[in-house]
Amino acid sequence: MTRVKRGVTALKRRRSVLKQTKGFRWQRSKKERAAKEALLHAYTHSFQDRRKKKRVMRKGWNVKISAAAKLSGTSYSKLMGALKKADIKIDRKILSTLAEQYPKAFEKVLAEAK
Repeated sequence: MTRVKRGVTALKRRRSVLKQTKGFRWQRSKKERAAKEALLHAYTHSFQDRRKKKRVMRKGWNVKISAAAKLSGTSYSKLMGALKKADIKIDRKILSTLAEQYPKAFEKVLAEAK
């Protein structure tokens, strides 16, 4: 059987790992083993945070809707309940945009819900 030299492939893999850890601190950006370990942790956090991002965005929308509802003399929970009873299907993202950028339209939605 012929001999296979794998230096090129191994070097390519090492270089790609070190390229991915470019902005990391200390030996995590320079030494292969530490860089590999750092990448494993980084991948885990990035996966989790892509899911967490959705939660954080929804919280922000709720805060904006709540603030606009208080200005209109009602509470967030009462507003959401009224919207559900009136069968108005506007999601929180759109509601928060209305509350922030189009207050008159938000007031109309509020009046429709009551």
